[in-house]
Amino acid sequence: MGKTLFEKIWDAHIVDTIPDGPSILYIDKHLIHEVTSPVAFEGLYTRKLQVFRPKQVVATPDHNVPTIDQHLPIKEELSRLQVQKLTDNCEKNGINLYGMNHPYQGIVHVIGPELGITKPGMTIVCGDSHTATHGAFGTIAFGIGTSEIEMVFASQCLLQSKPKTMRITIDGELPKGVTSKDIILYIIAELTAGGATGYFVEYAGSAIRALSMEARMTICNMSIEMGARGGLIAPDETTFNYMKGREFMPKGADWDKALAYWKTLYSDSDAKFDMELNYKTSDIEPMITYGTNPGMGIKISKPIPANESNTKALEYMGFTAGEKLLGKQIDYVFIGSCTNGRIEDLREVAKVVKGRKKAENIRMYIVPGSKQVEKQAIAEGLVKIFEDAGIEFRQPGCSACLAMNEDKVPKGKYCVSTSNRNFEGRQGPGSRTLLVSPITAAAVAITGKITDVRELL
Repeated sequence: MGKTLFEKIWDAHIVDTIPDGPSILYIDKHLIHEVTSPVAFEGLYTRKLQVFRPKQVVATPDHNVPTIDQHLPIKEELSRLQVQKLTDNCEKNGINLYGMNHPYQGIVHVIGPELGITKPGMTIVCGDSHTATHGAFGTIAFGIGTSEIEMVFASQCLLQSKPKTMRITIDGELPKGVTSKDIILYIIAELTAGGATGYFVEYAGSAIRALSMEARMTICNMSIEMGARGGLIAPDETTFNYMKGREFMPKGADWDKALAYWKTLYSDSDAKFDMELNYKTSDIEPMITYGTNPGMGIKISKPIPANESNTKALEYMGFTAGEKLLGKQIDYVFIGSCTNGRIEDLREVAKVVKGRKKAENIRMYIVPGSKQVEKQAIAEGLVKIFEDAGIEFRQPGCSACLAMNEDKVPKGKYCVSTSNRNFEGRQGPGSRTLLVSPITAAAVAITGKITDVRELL
């Protein structure tokens, strides 16, 4: 019997298997940031151990960093301490750090792909659930906890139970106004926030093959929001064209050798998945969430569903079952995060806002996912388009995705966001978040209210 893409990569990385227990999985690349690594380092020091393979660790500060005046010392004390701890620990252990104001600094899941650190067939971990992003390149990539970070530091291996496999096939051409963010929000709404628990998901089908790499990253990024361990997509010519020539990609004969291997990374025709699901793009519209987890999503033209599980969420959001969200006034718009903070996202936003002005009732900022994205947005004239529209363009970081810095949405205010989670207080205590695609967010910014972007295209 043939193997799935997941099984091919998993089997190639097993060091040993404990009978009736987990596998010891070798980890190719360990990504770290300032929030989840300090305690793991302290655990290592307590046990008088060293980082086993520091050259396979890459670090960058992203969660706590301010998105204005990054050339100045960080004002918020805890954030400043965490970033300094990361710097100290990397220096002590010989770990490659892209620190504040380094030209490669950015959100860890944005810089990995854009620098060519992420490659097909790898195992990648990070103390962050959205490590699943890297699966867009045909990798097994997933988030780990602090004790597991320490385990990888010490051994470059991880104890892991093998998850089940699921394939989600999406066929058809994307309708007008529908993006990869809408695809994944639609799937999560169909499956619920726990519908893929225990599975590693492979995305396939003509709609997936037609997507750019940045769009594929958005889909894999949010696999975790339906409970999956991670998501991945088989590499193809789109993948290889994106990767070629990037900073840390192999060159010349080494590229040719690597490419020959990467072309073997696909699910065999006779591979068996534990679950198969099929969707058609013709059923998908621009999506928006109405509740307090990403599974509470609806087509933007439809009413909020009525069911008992929604009651608490609707009370928190100030919505009523049966009402439509179109026309609802919004206070904040945030465009950024590891889900939608890449250059392609900013280009699409610029197309919507060009020649228009932001609504006066909207407070909005666009936060690039990395210094590389920031530089490119300036060079392409996108920042000028944003500024002409009255939109604030900030410096790289996780920002209002999770409000671990000063970028918080005030209590009771509504924020339309391109990030990945809409939990209670995620963007600030008492804040209310509605998840959408970048172009839908841009439409809201222009009109000041929830708007079907198809009306502006």
